[in-house]
Amino acid sequence: MTEAQAPTRRRDRSYGPTVLAGLLGAGLTAVAGSRDWATTQGDAAGIKVEASVTGAESQPLVAAAALVALAAWGVVLVMRGRLRRLVAVVGLVASVGALLSVVLGYSAAQDDAVAAAVARGASGDSFETTLSAWYFLSALGALVATVAFAVAVARAPRWPTMGSKYDAPAARPAPASDEDMWRALDEGRDPTS
Repeated sequence: MTEAQAPTRRRDRSYGPTVLAGLLGAGLTAVAGSRDWATTQGDAAGIKVEASVTGAESQPLVAAAALVALAAWGVVLVMRGRLRRLVAVVGLVASVGALLSVVLGYSAAQDDAVAAAVARGASGDSFETTLSAWYFLSALGALVATVAFAVAVARAPRWPTMGSKYDAPAARPAPASDEDMWRALDEGRDPTS
């Protein structure tokens, strides 16, 4: 068969960028979900009171779902075929859950920060509440992780897999005899594969 007649097999180049983006997105969501999301300033008898609330306090599902997504990427790296796609679906569900929790946390984090200021003695109606950059970074990370998992669900079966040399020794066929091992070495083949 000549080079022109050989069937062309297109390589899917989405593997590396997708896994990298997914890991970064899930990692960013996990880190940002544990940082301060909202800060409130209030007045307690003429004394300024400041209180803040973290994402883990306001929306605990964000950091938990992000950690599930990170674990799913670890499994996607080593699995093959349908199981890889199934784990990518689990990661997609976790990422969507984190994203929805961040969106729902928009007003909840602000309300929780006001409640924390009131618990510290602030009173009145003049609370100044701001969302931190960590809130928006957690939303960005969850969105990136969601998109990366959606790509993984669609393309995971075409991605490269780890070689069989990483399989458990019992899963590999044993050479028939010592003579077969030496013959394989003489022929330039690895007798253990």
